[in-house]
Amino acid sequence: MLDQRTAGQSMQHFGQAALHARALAGGHDDHIQSCHRESSLFMHRFAHLVRIIGLLSVAVALAGCSAIKLGYNTLPQVAGWWLDGYIDFSDEQERRMREDVARLHLWHRREELPKISALLRQVEQMVGSEMSADEICALVPPIRLRIAALLERAEPAAATLALGLRPEQLQHLQRKYEKNNADYRKDWVDLSLEDLREKQFKQYLDRMETFYGRLDDQQREIIRAQVERSLYSAQTNLRERQRRQQDILRTLRRLGGQPVSLPDARAAIHQAVEHGLQSPDPKYRSYEAGLIQQGCANLAALHQSTTPQQRQSAVRRLRAYQRDLDELAGEP
Repeated sequence: MLDQRTAGQSMQHFGQAALHARALAGGHDDHIQSCHRESSLFMHRFAHLVRIIGLLSVAVALAGCSAIKLGYNTLPQVAGWWLDGYIDFSDEQERRMREDVARLHLWHRREELPKISALLRQVEQMVGSEMSADEICALVPPIRLRIAALLERAEPAAATLALGLRPEQLQHLQRKYEKNNADYRKDWVDLSLEDLREKQFKQYLDRMETFYGRLDDQQREIIRAQVERSLYSAQTNLRERQRRQQDILRTLRRLGGQPVSLPDARAAIHQAVEHGLQSPDPKYRSYEAGLIQQGCANLAALHQSTTPQQRQSAVRRLRAYQRDLDELAGEP
């Protein structure tokens, strides 16, 4: 039962941005500058791409340094600690949750990491030459399929857990949401337009330079101009966050307030998950589609400006991602 972002809001480097091009339209990320901090953010991104009980996200495979191996292997332990901060589990609930997370982690390692690695090979082929906005946006549906597969696998455990939550635990969750929203408002909504654009520029630049290497002055100006035209709206994102949170809270209160069969509970959880993946608000869906299209166009334009050396840097990074994923998938 997490504070969740839509699947396109949480990417850190170009490999992630190519899969979630919406971030390149001016979305928001935490800024990192070292492999140690990247490992910490790896856990943070895991949390934000999880639906309902916070089980593993495909995005964990795309963090940017060798710390991915340690991070991925310790996800069950970290996830349990993180989830407890939202729900305040009883001892028995925590034991069951950790068992569920461990089972999902094993499934994800065996079944999903090879599929994510295959997607990265596709991206590698693209970045070595020219690539269009349409080609970049074509990566979005396959990533959404991977996220949907993960969430479907998590639904039975989420439904069982939801049936056992107490009113005070839901109050704890609501307070956590309120705190997160206050932090988000301070960090994004309340910024002046100038400060917001500068923050977006620095984060976008950091993502691109992690992938391509250092960008020259002309390429930086391309990024700055893209940020100035960004469709990104922190206030719109906050409203959608709050809608998702209330949807989850209503679902959980309904499940806890009356006798509900497990199949009915799973159906309710599935609907909440679906509304998290695709907003029922048509205005928000239009906004999100615009961000994705703009992000794809931005990335294609920047890529067109890159040198052969920069593209080779991107290829090497993607191959390193693939190597890490393949090794992780082969571990027992």
